[in-house]
Formats: sequence, structure tokens, C-alpha cells
Amino acid sequence: LIFVGTLEPRKNLPGLLTAYRQLLDEKVTAVPLVIVGTKGWLYDDVFQKVQALRLASHVHFLHQVPDADLPALYSAATLLVSPSFYEGFGLPALEAMSCGTPVIVADRASLPEIVGDAGLLADPDDPFTITRQMSRVLEDPALQALLSERGLRQAARFTWARTAQVTLSAYRRVLDEG
Repeated sequence: LIFVGTLEPRKNLPGLLTAYRQLLDEKVTAVPLVIVGTKGWLYDDVFQKVQALRLASHVHFLHQVPDADLPALYSAATLLVSPSFYEGFGLPALEAMSCGTPVIVADRASLPEIVGDAGLLADPDDPFTITRQMSRVLEDPALQALLSERGLRQAARFTWARTAQVTLSAYRRVLDEG
């Protein structure tokens, strides 16, 4: 299992850790959780939560991972979980899908739009829903395959060329109206 992002409150890592603890307690999996990202602000709660939930032997932190190494990490993961309270765009979900990795994201901000029907949604305020969605994917190889296939298709919709076209179109619209 993998999470990619800055360690800060809006990423909801304490919620993810609580959900992961439930997953372990329910014996759904013993797969480790890998948290990839640099320390942001107010990150101490994350490490305190790991200790409080007795997860030190199950959770691995990778700081300062070069962008070029991320595809290998995504590809090695069974599942990306991004239960953020707020995201500007949701690049890790898109990157994971482009590697064929199933994703679970928060049902907030830009994440549902980025993922479309290619991932599962969870309420970031309710760790149980995060646990339930992780269980669904981990226990159902057919669902894993379906999400992987849909994710590859969804990620292909996001290209730099398409971004440039949409941006240019917006600029032209503004200029025509001005």
C-alpha cells in the first residue's frame, strides 16, 4: 500500500493510519504501508499516530524520493490511498493510475474528477470507509484488475498537449470577451 504526498494536516495521514490499523486488526492484509513524501508543516502528529497505533513495524517512510523513482514505487504497490481533506489537483492518483495501480481517493475537491470511475472514493472524515474500500480492493483480484484497466484509460485522458489546448482555449475566450 502506498501514499504519496507531503506530510501535513490536509493529507489526512492520521485518518489513513487509523484505517490501516483497522485493516491489520481485521487480518485483511499484513502488507506494509509505504508513505512517500517530505515533511511539510505540523507533521509530528503523523509520527505520534504511528507510535500510538503500534504501527512502527508496518509503516515505512521514504523521504526525498526523486520523481524519476516514483513510477517504480507506484508499479510495485497493490494500491494507492489518498484520503486528503483537500487537494489542488491530485497528481499522485493520476501518476498511480498511469502505472496501472488501483487508487482510493477522498470524495472531495478535485480527486473524484481526476479519478472518475477508475478508482474508489472514501469519506476522509470516516476511517472506517477508507478501511472498507481498501478491503474491497485487497480481497478482490477482479476489482483490482478492473480498476487497473480503467485507471490506465483514465490517466491517458490527461496529457500535456490536452492541457495546453484547454489553456489556450481559455485564454482565447477571455481575450474574445475582453
